[in-house]
Amino acid sequence: MVRFANQIVLILLLGIPLLILSFWILEKKRKKALDLFGNWELVARLMPRISYSQRHWKMALLVLCYAFLILALARPQIGTKLETVKREGIDLVIALDVSESMLAEDVKPNRLAKAKYEVSSIINKLEGDRIGIVIFAGDAFLLCPLTIDYGAALMLLDAVDTKMMEEQGTAIGKALEVSQKAFVEKERKHKVLLMITDGEDHETQPVEQAEALSREGIKIFTVGIGSPKGVPIPLYDQYNNQRGFKKNRQGEVVTTRLDEITLEKIALMSDGKYYRATPGQAELEAIYDEIAAMEKKEFAQKKFTQFEDRYQYFLAFAVILLLIETALPERKRRTGFRPFKV
Repeated sequence: MVRFANQIVLILLLGIPLLILSFWILEKKRKKALDLFGNWELVARLMPRISYSQRHWKMALLVLCYAFLILALARPQIGTKLETVKREGIDLVIALDVSESMLAEDVKPNRLAKAKYEVSSIINKLEGDRIGIVIFAGDAFLLCPLTIDYGAALMLLDAVDTKMMEEQGTAIGKALEVSQKAFVEKERKHKVLLMITDGEDHETQPVEQAEALSREGIKIFTVGIGSPKGVPIPLYDQYNNQRGFKKNRQGEVVTTRLDEITLEKIALMSDGKYYRATPGQAELEAIYDEIAAMEKKEFAQKKFTQFEDRYQYFLAFAVILLLIETALPERKRRTGFRPFKV
């Protein structure tokens, strides 16, 4: 299979007709200039060594040289064959809490920044596993479907903030529901859900929803971010300057605390484990070790082998044609010495 890495350059091939037209106009002007000296046949006899056919060949060589140079600039590439690449891994969906309570600063710099760092650390350790990301607050949605493109997952993760969710709150039950749908395979193993949150859910039934995931063979690990003691939620203006703390309708400062009991119940419901986030991130190593020890499934993906550049050949042809054009004279070779007759 052949492709061009810089396809936009191919538009310069439209210059070939213009180049041919310019050569034709040049020949017309040259002939018109010679006509000023008299009859064309008489002028041709006075210049017997001029070869018009060789001149035309030189123009043709220049046109071909131009074409090959453009093709070289377009970087033609060749892929040898379509091959099947097999790999082993599990399906891992990460559910990340992006509610305003994750802005609490009992974990430095804040809960959300800490959570994002932990997720990125997990993704950077993966080898062959598919990764998906669900974000949630008062609602939940799938941010990144299952993929092995870790770079794309990290890019989406980097853009996550609390402003992505209009409906505030911590709907863990909804997050579990969306995460369950993110697993596309139907087998009852090779599936892990990692949930990172402060665990404060006052509206949904997360434990009951976790039981539904357990029946689907999904193992749940939960990571609690923050402190069990209540802390205020700071508010910032558009210039990132703190302008106080979040308050309720009665004007009282709202506090948020880590609900470890709920997170422990969710994890135990699916034979998973609960961890509290620590500065040393020991929980990450423990979770990764658990994932690495799980039975892997075999994935198969078809993709083209890496394309190899072949512009060198076109560049070489262009150089050869240019050398031939330079070496080809416009005049005929002298066949012998003919003295003038007096």
